[in-house]
Formats: sequence, C-alpha cells, structure tokens
Amino acid sequence: MQNFHVKLSSDELVFSAAHFITLGAEQCERLHGHNYRVAAEVHGQLDENHCVVDFIALRNMLRKIVGELDHCVLLPTDHPAIRVAAGDREVEVAFAERRWVFPRSDCLLVPIPNTTTELLARHIGGLLLCAVQSATGTRPDMVLIELEESPGISAVCELRGE
Repeated sequence: MQNFHVKLSSDELVFSAAHFITLGAEQCERLHGHNYRVAAEVHGQLDENHCVVDFIALRNMLRKIVGELDHCVLLPTDHPAIRVAAGDREVEVAFAERRWVFPRSDCLLVPIPNTTTELLARHIGGLLLCAVQSATGTRPDMVLIELEESPGISAVCELRGE
C-alpha cells in the first residue's frame, strides 16, 4: 500500500485577525489580535497526472480561504453563552456583562463554538476539504492544518475526508 500527501507552507499563507476566547463559563479574554500562519497537508490517492493535488491549485485554494479571514474580527456563532446579533451595518456581541459593537464589514461570523486556534484550524480544514473536492471531483483522504497564532505556538487539526 502506498500513501501520498502534499504539504504546503508559505509566507503567503498568513492572515491577521482579532478575536477573543472564553475559558470556562465566566472567563473571557480581552479582544486581541494575531498574525496567523497556515500550513496544510492533503493526503490522498494519485490522480491521472500522478498528483494528490496540484500545488498551484492548492495554494490558490488556501489563499482564498486565508484572504476571507484576513483583517477581520472573528466571532463564534455556535457559542452557548456568546450572543452574536448581526445586522446590515453592525454586529453586536455580548458575553455576560461585556458588550462589543463592530462594523459588519469588519466581522467574520464563524460557525464554531469558540475562536480558539484549534477550532479555527478545523474550520480552515473543512473549507479546504470542500474546496479540493469541488476542484478535483475527489474528496481527499485527509487534510491536516497547522495554524500558528504566534511564533512557536500552533494548533494542528486532522480531518478525515470520509
């Protein structure tokens, strides 16, 4: 049995974003930002060109995903205690006694329960799985995303293509 994967890590695959996370039921970090860096592995069978996926196509898919995250306030929409109310012009966010109001155009509403690096990596991986399948017609066996939030601090998520 042969296993193949391609790996992509590039200085182009970076995004800057603001977020906050909750730790437990009552603790909420202050709003802060990171310069994130994304690396990806795509595991799968070789296609008719003897490639798992074309490197240029993979880079372009990741650039698009990263570009949508860049310079945004990342807000979790599936958190049980964070209330996110998005209007046409503003997004109002509340957690316990804290409240924030952001311009709608500055926000990205992410369907995750907390904007941790781990869950952001999972979100990016899910988007990449779908993008590869859409572009190639084949779902990868696995996508691995490493998301670095600052030098030396990263989270890794493996998503099976099943």
